[in-house]
Amino acid sequence: MRKNNKVLVIAAHPDDEVLGCGGTMARLVKEGNDVFIAILGEGITSRYDARELADKSLLAELHDHSRKVAELIGAKDLFTYDLPDNRFDTLPLLEIVKIVENLIDDIQPDIVYTHHNGDLNIDHEVVFRATMTAVRPLSGCSVRELYSFEVPSSTEWSFQHYHGGFRPNVFVNITDTIDAKINAMKTYGGESRSFPHPRSTDALMSIARRWGSVVGVEYAEAMELIRLVY
Repeated sequence: MRKNNKVLVIAAHPDDEVLGCGGTMARLVKEGNDVFIAILGEGITSRYDARELADKSLLAELHDHSRKVAELIGAKDLFTYDLPDNRFDTLPLLEIVKIVENLIDDIQPDIVYTHHNGDLNIDHEVVFRATMTAVRPLSGCSVRELYSFEVPSSTEWSFQHYHGGFRPNVFVNITDTIDAKINAMKTYGGESRSFPHPRSTDALMSIARRWGSVVGVEYAEAMELIRLVY
């Protein structure tokens, strides 16, 4: 991995950034890169019968956890928005594209990580589409590398029936940063689950170990390369 890059992680919900590339972010920071995190959705309001019934104190706590995670990872900055949880498809796509375009314009990232378009969660799919639109390869676009990550309990639960499924072809050795990923996920106490749920500590360790075994390292995160300009 090269140093001195600006890296932008675009996630739909608080915890997606950790589940998808928590170990990668921690490694990139250790190697001297500037990592920025953008979380577009408010989180958890879809668990209520109506969005306005959501417990505001729980939302505030969740966003506080996002800030703590960003500090733990060593991110340069965190940007949060309040798009409606699991309702991104009710918004004009252009509205979300504009958010991502503004981030790209302000940060000028070299590398972008975001969701896979085959996830079960509709918000993940919309974020992928918005990101692809925002970083289209026009003259002057700063983004040289674009990757999609998996989110346990969403990517695999589509059972590869959406958009061809997740086909990773880039693997990041996170053996030295797996603890940072796990500790960051533990910060999101309300989002973690007990094994055998994919968001449990045991499952996350197993997933990283499995991808590591694919490429001959102890722990890895898997990515799908979308575009690389070298």
